[in-house]
Amino acid sequence: MSNGFRLFLIATRFGLIEHARNRFAMVLVAAFVPILITLVGVAVTGVEIPFRLRDTGLVLRANGNELAQISVALMAVSLIIGFMMFAATFSSGAFDRRLSMAGFPRVALGLAKIACLVVASVVVCAYATAIICCYWSPRQPVLFAAALFGAAMTYGALGVALGALLRREVEGMFAIAMISCVDMALQNPIASAGADSDLVRWLPSYGAMQASTAAGFSDTTPFVGLGVQLAWFAASALVGLVAFHLRTRSALGPTMLIRVPGQPAEH
Repeated sequence: MSNGFRLFLIATRFGLIEHARNRFAMVLVAAFVPILITLVGVAVTGVEIPFRLRDTGLVLRANGNELAQISVALMAVSLIIGFMMFAATFSSGAFDRRLSMAGFPRVALGLAKIACLVVASVVVCAYATAIICCYWSPRQPVLFAAALFGAAMTYGALGVALGALLRREVEGMFAIAMISCVDMALQNPIASAGADSDLVRWLPSYGAMQASTAAGFSDTTPFVGLGVQLAWFAASALVGLVAFHLRTRSALGPTMLIRVPGQPAEH
C-alpha cells in the first residue's frame, strides 16, 4: 500500500467519524426526511398532474402528492448533504491548513472529502428511497435512488466550496438553503407555473428532477438528465477542490528568509 493511499484512508476515516459525530445531521436524516415526505403526501392533492420530460418530450401524468414527494425528497437529501459537507469543511478549515503546512498531501485531504461525500450520499439517498417506497412504488427504484444521489452529490460538492470560500457559518447555511428552495420550487409543477419554462434547465438539480420523475412513473431511462446532473456535480466538485486547495496552501513562501538575531540582514 502506497503512502499516499494510506494517508487518504486515514483522512477519510477521520472525516467519516466527524460526520457521525454531527448529531444534528443524524437527527435530520432520521426524522426530517420521513416527516417531510409524510406531511407532503398527506397535505398535497392526489389529482393527476402532467409533467413533461423535456429531453424526450414525453408527458407523464402523475399523482400530485407523489410528484410533490419526489420534490421534497430531492430537497431533503440536497439540504442534509449540503449542510453536512459545509459544516465539516468550515469547522475543519484551520486544522486542514495546519495539516497541509505540516506536509500532509492536499490531494489526499481533498479526495477524502469526496469519499466522505459519496458514503454520506449513498446512505441518505438509500434511506430516502426506502421511505418513498413505503408510500408508493417507483417504476425504477434503483434509477430513482441514483437520481437522488446525483442531487446530493452536487449539493455536497457545493457545500465543500462554500465551506472553503466563506468566512461565516451563517452565510453558507443561508446560501445552501436558499439555492435548494429556489431550485426545487421552480421545478415543482404544483408550486410553480413556470415549471415547464426554459429557465429550469439551468437549475442545479434539473437533471435529478427529470431522472427521478422518469424513474417514478415510466420505464424510460433519462440518460440526458443523468448526464446533466453529472456535469453539475463535476463543476461543483471542481470549484470545491480549487477553493479547498487555495484555502490550505502554505503560508510560507518558497523564498521566505528567516533572520537570525545578531546577524546582519542579507541584501
